[in-house]
Amino acid sequence: MATAAAKGSADACYMLLHPNLEVETPNLQTLRRNLERGTDEIKAEALQQVITGTLQGENYEQLLMHIIRFVMPTRNKSLKKLLLFYWEICPKYAADGTLKHETILICNALLNDLQHPNEFIRGATLRALTKMREAEILEPLIGPVRDCLEHRHAYVRKNAVMAISSIFRSQPHLIPDAPELVKAFLNGEADMTCRRNALNMLTINAPAVAVQWLQENAQLAASFDELLQLAVIELIRRHAQGFAAQKGLFVRCIFELLNAPASSVKYEAATTLIGLTANPAAIKAAASCYISLVSKESDNNIKIIVLERLDQMRTRHEGILDDLVMDLLRVLVTPDLDVRRKALGIVMKLTSRRNVNDVVSMLKKELNKTIESSDYDKSSEYRLLLIQTIHNCASQFPEVAADVVDLFLSSIAEFGASSASDAIVFIREVAEKFPSLRASIVAHLVSSFLDFKTGRVIRGALWILGEYAESALEIRDVWTKLREAIGELPLLAAEQREALEAASGTAEESGASQTNTNASGSAAPSASRRVLADGTYATESSLTAQSTAAIKLDSKPPLRAVLLHSDFFTGTVLASTLAKLVLRFGSLAEITASDDGAAQLNALRAEAVLIMAGIIRIGQSSFVTTPIDEDSYDRVLACIRALEHMDEDSEVLTDAFIKDTQSAFARLVKGEAARAAAEDQKKKSERAVQVDDAIEFRLLAKKNAVAADDIDSLERDAELATGAGDPGSRLAVSKLESVVQLTGFSDAVYAEAYVEVNQYDILLDIMIVNQTSTMLRNLSVEFSTLGDLKLVEKPTSYNVAAYSFSSVKASIKVSSTETGVIFGTIVYDGPGTNDSHSIVLNDIHVDIMEYIRPARCDESQFHAMWTEFEWENKVNMATTREAAENLDLRAYLKHIMKATNMACLTPDNALAGECGFLSANLYARSIFGEDALANISIEKLTDDSPITGHIRIRAKTQGIALSLGDKISAAKVSLANEQA
Repeated sequence: MATAAAKGSADACYMLLHPNLEVETPNLQTLRRNLERGTDEIKAEALQQVITGTLQGENYEQLLMHIIRFVMPTRNKSLKKLLLFYWEICPKYAADGTLKHETILICNALLNDLQHPNEFIRGATLRALTKMREAEILEPLIGPVRDCLEHRHAYVRKNAVMAISSIFRSQPHLIPDAPELVKAFLNGEADMTCRRNALNMLTINAPAVAVQWLQENAQLAASFDELLQLAVIELIRRHAQGFAAQKGLFVRCIFELLNAPASSVKYEAATTLIGLTANPAAIKAAASCYISLVSKESDNNIKIIVLERLDQMRTRHEGILDDLVMDLLRVLVTPDLDVRRKALGIVMKLTSRRNVNDVVSMLKKELNKTIESSDYDKSSEYRLLLIQTIHNCASQFPEVAADVVDLFLSSIAEFGASSASDAIVFIREVAEKFPSLRASIVAHLVSSFLDFKTGRVIRGALWILGEYAESALEIRDVWTKLREAIGELPLLAAEQREALEAASGTAEESGASQTNTNASGSAAPSASRRVLADGTYATESSLTAQSTAAIKLDSKPPLRAVLLHSDFFTGTVLASTLAKLVLRFGSLAEITASDDGAAQLNALRAEAVLIMAGIIRIGQSSFVTTPIDEDSYDRVLACIRALEHMDEDSEVLTDAFIKDTQSAFARLVKGEAARAAAEDQKKKSERAVQVDDAIEFRLLAKKNAVAADDIDSLERDAELATGAGDPGSRLAVSKLESVVQLTGFSDAVYAEAYVEVNQYDILLDIMIVNQTSTMLRNLSVEFSTLGDLKLVEKPTSYNVAAYSFSSVKASIKVSSTETGVIFGTIVYDGPGTNDSHSIVLNDIHVDIMEYIRPARCDESQFHAMWTEFEWENKVNMATTREAAENLDLRAYLKHIMKATNMACLTPDNALAGECGFLSANLYARSIFGEDALANISIEKLTDDSPITGHIRIRAKTQGIALSLGDKISAAKVSLANEQA
C-alpha cells in the first residue's frame, strides 16, 4: 500500500498556483461554515480556496468529510467539476500509508458519476480518472469505464479511451486486456477523434498491437481524417526503429500521406520521411512536399518555417535537391520580401552548373516584372534583391556572366539608384575578371551613358570607361560621348551666358505681365517687387523661379547636371578618366606612328584641360550651392598638372594613372574571392566528421536505441529544446564570472546575483543572506530598469530566519541592443513591529556585447546604411608612447574589433603595407536585427610615436551608437592598463 502511494506521488506532477496576497486566507472555521450552510456559489468559492490552499501546502484534511457530506450530493455541474479536481489532489493515505476509509465514499461518488445519464458528467469523470493512480480507487471503476466505450455519445467514448490508457499505464494488472479491447474499439468506431485517441493509446502502451492494426489498415490511410492521419505519423515516428522489418510498410504509408489534403499532415509526413530513410527519391518527395506547402500556404510565418526546414534538409543531403530549384523559384510569387529573400538564399545554394542557365533566365523574368511593376517602393527592394542574387550566380558560374552583363546594361537606366549602383559594381567586377567581355561592356556603356542620372552610377561607368577603353576607336567613341554628356564648353562661360539670357527673357516677360496687370487694375497677391528699366514694378514668384530652375537643371546633360548639383566627387572621377584616356591614347603605337597623331593627342589634351579647368571654375562660382572642397580641388589640379608634364614623365604618369589603379582593383577582386573561399572552407571543416568518431549502424543498434543522425526523433527534439543535449555550452563559462555583488559584507542583508543572459531575456538568480540574529519579515527585492529593459514580474516577499538565506529569481525582457542598467532595493520589516528598512543595491549593467554579432555586407550596402543612419558617435583615439611601442596599427585594429565584436569589411590586401596610416570599415548586427557601422581612421607617424585618430560609429538608434562608443573607450583604458 505504501509502495503504491509512493509510486502515485512520484508519477503525479501538479501545477503550483501563486497565492493572491491581497486576499486574506480563510481559516478552517470559515471554510467549514461555508461548506455546510452556504449556497452553491458560496460552496464553489470555498472549495476553490480549499483546492488552492492544498496545492500550496496547507493542511485541510479535516475538511474532507465536510466536503463529502455537504458538497458531494450536489447536482450543480460547476461544483461537480470542482469536486473532480479536489478528488485528484486531496490526501487519500493516512500517516501509516494505508488508504483512508473516506476514500470508499469517494469511490462510490465516482462510480455514480460514471453511470450518470448526463454525458458531460461522465466525460469529465473519465478525464479525472486519467489523473488518479490509486489502485484501490480504480479497481471498482473498471467495469463502468469499459461500459463507457459503448456509450452513444462520442465525448464519453473518447474520454473512456483516455481513462483506459492511463489506468493501463499506471496499473496494468487492473485491465490486462486493454490493448485488445482498444483495438477492437478502434476497428468498430466511426468517430475520428475517438479513433485518434485509441491509436495514441496503442502507440504508447502496446506498439506491437498498433503496428499490427496499421498493417491491416494501411490501404485506408489516405482516406483517414486529419487527426487519425497525424496519429499514424506519430506511430511511425516513435516505433520505426523498433520494428525495422516493417520499414517498407511505414515508407509506403508516409508516401501516401504526402498527398493528403491537410497541410499539417503533409508537413509531419515529410519530416518523418526524412528521418525514416535517406533514399534520394524519398528526400526529393519530402522536399517537393515542403515546396508545395510554401507555395500554397498564406501565412508568411509558416512559409519561413518550412523554408528553414528545407534549408536544413539541403545541408544534410547535398546535391540531391538540385533538380528542385526551378520548383522552388515558384515561391517568388509571394509578395513578402522576407520569404523571397529566404527562398533566393536557398536557390543560390542549390544552383549548380547544370541548372544555372535556367535559374538565371527565371531571375531575368522576375527582374523584368519589377521594372514593369507600378508599385515602385516594394518592387525596388525586390529588384535589388534579384540583382544581388544574379550577381552571385554570375560570380560563381562565369559561363553566364556575359548574359547577365547584357541584361544589366540594357536595363540599368530603368533601375533605381541602389539597384543601378549594385549593377554597375557587378559590371566592373566582370570587366576585370573576363577580359574578353571588356569591348562589349565599353560599347554598351557608351551607348547608354546619357541615360545615367545618379552620381554613383556615373562614377562607376566613368571608371570602367577610363580603365578598359583600350583601342583608339574606343577612346574616340568614349570621348565623343563624354563631350555630349558635358555639354557646351567652357563650362562657366556657357552657364553665365545662359543665365544672362534667362534673366533678360524673364525681365521682358515680367514687364509685359506688369503692363497687362496695370491695364486690368489688379496686382499679384504674393510676389516680390522689382523695378524695371522704365521705372515700373515687375513681379516674380519665388516658387515659380525655384521650380523653373530645377526644371532647367534637370534638362541639362547628365555630367553637367551633377556638377551643378555640387557633386564634385564625380567631377574628380571625370578628371581622372579624361587623364587616363589621354595618357592611353598617347601610348598607342598607331597614334605615335601616324602623321597627325601628335595633333590628335594635343587636341584631346587641350580639351581635357579645358574641361578640368571648367570643373574648378564651376565649383568656385555662384551657380552651385556648395563650393568645391579642397580634396576635389587638389585631385582635379593634379590631373591638370599630369597632362601638362606628360611629355617629360609619360612612363611614370602611365604607371600611376593606369597600371597602379587597375592592379589595385585586381588585388581587391582576388582578395574578395580568397576571403569567400576561406569562409566556405571554414564551414566545410566545421561540418566535417572527425576520423576517430564512432560509426553507428542502425541495423546493429539496440531495439530502443536512437541513431545519432536521427535529428527528427522526439528525444533529440526535447534535448535541443531544453539545452540538455549540449552540456558543454553551459559549462564553458564559469558561473562565477557572471556573479555580481549587490550589497556589502557589513550590511544586515548580504545579496549577490548570478546574471544569466539568454537571447531575449535576462534571468537574475539572487541569493539573500540574513546576517542578523532576528527574523526579517516581508523581505522583498524591488527592481527598476533604465533602457529598453522590462521587468516581467515582481519578486515575491519572503520571511528570512536569522542567519538563514533565500533565493529570489527575476526575469527581465530585452527589446533592443542598448546598454541597460538595473537598479534595485531590498526592503524588509523587523526586528520591531513597525520597523521598516531598505538597502540600496549596486547597479547591474547589461553588457551590449551579449547581443552584438559580427556580420558582413557589401560596399554598396555599407555606404547606403552609412548615409541613411542618423545617429553618429565620434570617439577620439590616442594612446601613450609606452602603449604604442610594441603595437602597430593592424594590431590596434584587432584590439578594437575584439572589444566591439565587429567584423572588418576592408580587405586584408588593402590593409597591407606600412604607411603610418590605417582606415577600415567595421560592421556588426545585433540579434534584434539592428545594424552597427564604424569607420576607424588612425595613424602612427614614427615607431615611437603614439597612435592617434578617431572612430566614427553610426547606427539607426542612439542607444547602440552610445553603447559601442563606451565599449571603445573602455578598450582604450584596458589597453593602457595592460601596457602599464
